[in-house]
Amino acid sequence: MHDIASLIAADGIKNALALHSRSVDRADAGMIAASYHDDATVEYGFFSGAAAELASILASAMASAGATLHRTAPPMMKIAGNRAVSEAYVIAYASEPGMQRMIFGRYLDRLEQRDGQWRIGHRHYVMDGNINRPDTMIHHPLGPSPDHRVPAGGKGPADAGLALLTLHHAQSRRAQGAAPMTVDPAALDQMLSRAAIHDLAMAYCRGVDRADADLLKAIFWEDGTMVSGVINGPASEFADGITQYCQANMDYCFHSVANEWIEVKGDHGVGEHYVIAHVSAGGQDMMTGGRYIDRYERRDGVWKILSRTFVADWNTTHPNSMALDGMYEPLKTRGGWGSADPVYALWATL
Repeated sequence: MHDIASLIAADGIKNALALHSRSVDRADAGMIAASYHDDATVEYGFFSGAAAELASILASAMASAGATLHRTAPPMMKIAGNRAVSEAYVIAYASEPGMQRMIFGRYLDRLEQRDGQWRIGHRHYVMDGNINRPDTMIHHPLGPSPDHRVPAGGKGPADAGLALLTLHHAQSRRAQGAAPMTVDPAALDQMLSRAAIHDLAMAYCRGVDRADADLLKAIFWEDGTMVSGVINGPASEFADGITQYCQANMDYCFHSVANEWIEVKGDHGVGEHYVIAHVSAGGQDMMTGGRYIDRYERRDGVWKILSRTFVADWNTTHPNSMALDGMYEPLKTRGGWGSADPVYALWATL
């Protein structure tokens, strides 16, 4: 159940996770460490131990590496007072001379709020898959001419984004103070409703990727429907059919949802969620970009999906390039079907 306290906690948690991703990409050890509590620990495969030590290792490695970008999707969270657990899907882009990589994985985190600050207490990284292809990047800033090109990313102080943030901070400090905030009950109900619907979207990803039919059935109403392309019809039949299909035909699947737009009016809602799905099957890497177009209803105070339709926008198919050796060899924790996946053990701790 969502309330004001859980909304405030979720906001702090999302900011801590975002800070970690941006600090790794900027190779900033201090920012990485600030994402964790002082006594925090990590399990990354290539390193298990104190998070403070990991911050130095990552910053040093990233400083000499090519461009990286960690796209961390909004997490699924379970909050109990000053403690929480979360599962966040991350697509990490990494480059090196002649090679571009995309790594699909998840951050399984235990978090705590201390002195009003949410930070990570323990992080366990799970690698679900990866793509490794020859470099085809256009190596100059985007734009048709020097007057229209955009700033390029970089490491540390060389990053244009950090320079812009410094400027924006300075401008904000000079701005006038904001007017006192008032709470609109209708707006608050919409926020709480959108938070509950967000959880449904995250649970859907876990239900498909972990082949968890019971979880999928729990997020749809009994009269709910699903149009997925693979299976179209009643949601209960979809839940059983898609989980059987995934286990029988796929090495793994990975659904990362972002750009969530949700509109709520009373006990009814609609939504559009952008999704990137990556699948390894039959010796092929298949990536699909599309949207979930949803209808929701709140019954007896509970939000569930009444209708979901997947709309496909683009896809790519290439020979499987997933690697488990080299830089990936130490990443021993891999995603799995059902309770074999480590997220279930994490969820049981809270």
